Amino acid sequence: MNYFLIAGEASGDLHAAHLMRELKAQDPKAEFRFFGGDLMAQEGGTLIKHYRELAFMGFIPVLLNLQTILRNMEICKNEIRKFSPDVVILVDYPGFNLEIAKFVKQELSIPVHYYISPKIWAWKEYRIKEIKRNVDVMLSILPFEVPFYAKHHYPITYVGNPTLDEIHQYQQTHPKSNDFLVKNDLNENPIVALLAGSRKQEIKKNLPLMLEASKSFPNHQFVIAGAPGIEKDHYQNYISNTHIKVVFGQTYPLLQHADAALVTSGTATLETAIFGVPQAVSYYASGGKLLYAVMEKLLKVRFVSLVNLIVDRLVVKELLGYKASAESLRKELHLLLENEIYRKEIIDGYAEMSKKLGEIGAPKNAAKEIIKRLASQTPPKVGH
Repeated sequence: MNYFLIAGEASGDLHAAHLMRELKAQDPKAEFRFFGGDLMAQEGGTLIKHYRELAFMGFIPVLLNLQTILRNMEICKNEIRKFSPDVVILVDYPGFNLEIAKFVKQELSIPVHYYISPKIWAWKEYRIKEIKRNVDVMLSILPFEVPFYAKHHYPITYVGNPTLDEIHQYQQTHPKSNDFLVKNDLNENPIVALLAGSRKQEIKKNLPLMLEASKSFPNHQFVIAGAPGIEKDHYQNYISNTHIKVVFGQTYPLLQHADAALVTSGTATLETAIFGVPQAVSYYASGGKLLYAVMEKLLKVRFVSLVNLIVDRLVVKELLGYKASAESLRKELHLLLENEIYRKEIIDGYAEMSKKLGEIGAPKNAAKEIIKRLASQTPPKVGH
């Protein structure tokens, strides 16, 4: 069968590549064309546009690059029309992908499958209408999305979480050793991992608070997980004249060696939990209590960290908005590093989270579901 995939970010490239590998294993005649990245290209097929040409985040960058975005969308539509795939598989990236879903469904009548749901449960819940209208199959990687969509009378399939697969594979091939310490000139003191975000604006808001809090722990090593696409010099603006180090492409070994972590939000909170590292989630936003109150009204969920969302209770502390300060981080770090009862409560919560996530095998399950749905719902095309 022919598959057209669209991933617009580095994380989507990773997840889509693993899905492609499983599709090939289950469908030896699989042919791919895609918007994606280097990892997808390694799986074969034709890369039409790299995600670096698509990734514009925030209102102003989108506005300034609107012509480029619209041109890329037209290229994508034309390529789908020419390729005439058996299915279009969308991977996260909702701003672009939901527009493509509308086009494919209404003009081409090709099945649309979505792998990794847009986070409409947090905000933009109104998008459920276009998802119900234009997406045939939603393959979820978060268990709490199933009851959310059921509330809107739209059944979806939970296939497992690919982050579990990625970390399991890493741990199987990379047992903990001192190589990480030697490679990065680290000593034997306990390590605190700092995951301060993937964008410069996030780093600007969160990293200085983390660094200020670190001054109260002279017997610990603080190590920053450098984000992909952020140059080393950018971090040097914050850590010059300190002993704090930044490592790139080594987030998993960093978490493997960490005693505690300060994390902004997103998938990093889930990765930290799977590695069993007690953490605090911190995301500073200016605007004080007024903005915090507004955001509480806008958000449709009780928590922002995936750990708490999955377990549906407070497992890790969330310091958000004006509550994120150097002092609040310092207090929380003392608990994470020194209070064994507190640490155990978090680890127990991680075990509860792991049970809800289920077994490894998300890409395999997703590929199986896609092929099964196509076999049962789509009549074979002439020449296939």
